[in-house]
Amino acid sequence: MADVSHPKGDLRSHPDVSEMRERYARVLGGRDVALVDGPVFLLGLYCAASPWILHYTTSQPALMTHNLIMGIAIGLLALGFTRAPERMYGLSWAMCALGIWMIIAPWIVGTGPDTGVVINNVVIGALALILGLVCAGTAVKSKSQL
Repeated sequence: MADVSHPKGDLRSHPDVSEMRERYARVLGGRDVALVDGPVFLLGLYCAASPWILHYTTSQPALMTHNLIMGIAIGLLALGFTRAPERMYGLSWAMCALGIWMIIAPWIVGTGPDTGVVINNVVIGALALILGLVCAGTAVKSKSQL
């Protein structure tokens, strides 16, 4: 086994040190929206659970299923943003589309939704749209820097 306690060589003298620094800066630069991943996941979790939280599972069964599926989709996007940000931030526009769909879904999927259900979906949709725009803006900014 190698003795790592004794600093034999300094990385500052490594011939590829400038390339390694540039690569490290690029990798860190792609994580500008790391703080958005958590709220996106929590939004998906709330969206999936909202029919039970607001008690419209029996009055709006189609909308209940819809919100459950949409919440899972938003949560999976958040996990993707966390695990592979350089690949997934292109899908942040899909997050915007999901947000717009969530806003109009009560009238398309639901049957005579009450005010609470409509407000719930509009708030979820607006938050998804805003978070998607933040992710998309950061993805565009990081691609232009490369």
